[in-house]
Amino acid sequence: MFKASLAIIVVAILGVLGYAAISPDHFRIERTASIAAPPEKVFPLINDFQQWPAWSPWEKIDPALKRSYSGPQAGVGAVYAWQGNNEVGTGRMEITGSEPASKVEIKLDFQMPFEAHNTAEFTLSPENGGTRVTWAMYGPSPYTHRLMQVFFDMDDLVGSRFEQGLANLKAAAEQ
Repeated sequence: MFKASLAIIVVAILGVLGYAAISPDHFRIERTASIAAPPEKVFPLINDFQQWPAWSPWEKIDPALKRSYSGPQAGVGAVYAWQGNNEVGTGRMEITGSEPASKVEIKLDFQMPFEAHNTAEFTLSPENGGTRVTWAMYGPSPYTHRLMQVFFDMDDLVGSRFEQGLANLKAAAEQ
């Protein structure tokens, strides 16, 4: 009986490890929203990190969040670094691409709670007198991250924050 139970446990562990090993080595999380405001009004809220407290879902999670800004206030080279609790973590963002009223690309580096280097991208396109905004994050998925994803659906976890952030962005832009 003990040997059978042990064998089942070993097979289950090997199954989880094997599944993680054959999972994709990259990821992409994406959400889209329609905002009843022109791209020219939405774009500055994304392209200027100092505007993010008005809509970013992570800004309100840790009331003691420490922020710092460097580089230009907006556009390419603008940098936002943060240090927060375990849920917010520690990291740095830098705008690496900025196309007025259409796209913002951000290099996103997390140090805590785990190290990760990804890209965030906001794409804006005119739609029915307003703006269709797509928020995406993509990057490599090392083995340890793939192993975590066996137990936690990162698309649901991060995607729900993107949905919340897009709803906040909509409210801020439609004022």
